[in-house]
Amino acid sequence: MRQIEPYVVEALPFASPPGAPAGCVPRLVEHDRLQCRADGPDDPATLLEEFLAGHGLPVRDLTRPGVHRPTDTVCGAAVFVSAAAGARMVGAAPGPASPAPAVPDLVAVVYRHGTAPATGHPRHRTDGWELGPWTESWTPRRHADAVRRARDAIAAGDIYQVNVVGHGCARYTGDPLPALRRLARLPGARYGGVLTGAGWAIGCASPETLVEVADGRVYTRPIKGTRPATGPGRRELLESAKERAEHVMIVDLERNDLARIARTGTVRVDRLYTIRRWSDLWQAESTVSATIADGRGLADLLRAVCPGGSVTGAPKLAALAQIAVLEPVGRGASMGGLGWIGPDRIDLGLTIRTAAVDADRVHVWAGGGITWGSDPAAEVAEAAAKSGPVRAILADPHRSR
Repeated sequence: MRQIEPYVVEALPFASPPGAPAGCVPRLVEHDRLQCRADGPDDPATLLEEFLAGHGLPVRDLTRPGVHRPTDTVCGAAVFVSAAAGARMVGAAPGPASPAPAVPDLVAVVYRHGTAPATGHPRHRTDGWELGPWTESWTPRRHADAVRRARDAIAAGDIYQVNVVGHGCARYTGDPLPALRRLARLPGARYGGVLTGAGWAIGCASPETLVEVADGRVYTRPIKGTRPATGPGRRELLESAKERAEHVMIVDLERNDLARIARTGTVRVDRLYTIRRWSDLWQAESTVSATIADGRGLADLLRAVCPGGSVTGAPKLAALAQIAVLEPVGRGASMGGLGWIGPDRIDLGLTIRTAAVDADRVHVWAGGGITWGSDPAAEVAEAAAKSGPVRAILADPHRSR
């Protein structure tokens, strides 16, 4: 078993954690690190808030942001929150075990400004990289059966919608970090970046905002609805009554989530059902925002938005209970949050289109939202379409898109 090099700082000049200030990236140095699992004794939301506040980041009252100064010692923190940690925050069912247990459920890496650009880090080579065949955690038939069971739960009135996610893994040889950096550069990867630790790494090409906070206002940008990035695919997505109904249902869920931490009357839908492109797919995105209520801190924010509504379902707690039963393995590094928390802003992307690496395997997850109108075969095909570009770019050391 090989050891993945443990420090995020090594990757910074090439694929920094999503959201790190571009002007600071070349001279950032790891200052301190928090890592833990979701099944520990501490609440992940409280633990993260206390850790970051202890390093001077203004996370106890998000209506009072600080100012980012390149002259300050602490620049900010790269943060990862798994779906399991999010479920723990809201007291939901934990679900099955992660197939990549080396990846922690909560990570915060605090960076300080160095005095000079980082130098002397080893170069990573692409020769010797080889990815073996993919092993799926369920067959297409079992995936389709899970979709049917989800529809049964909808028919029974237990839920309105649920997101069902599958997993695949492949053995590898060579250095995984160049492959994860290629992934982070996929077109449309608003939250493209890499985060590493001892024996694990996460590469993200997510287009979706889990939560952003700037100037006292909070934003989430749920994505629901997928078609091939062709002219007919775009028209079909715009005209699909099923996709639009599914999308609006999640927008309503996100409005309710933000209302839990918002000043009364400030929640609004800024954009509804906007079509955007990620790699070879069209996807529908909306923007929901609100003004944060006085005294609300990072822990309150995370409990309101985690796990993300677009990858859980509605009602959220009932959907999480279904997910714990339907899915074959845990969500690991997927369907969580990854990004940057600085003195002046919070910006976490939802970890869709994300891969995790442990000592000998690469892991990828993908799925989709199930409604009463879902067709099992179409849902299986949609999950494959989402994971396809991720798997392809991980496999090909010479592919640049």
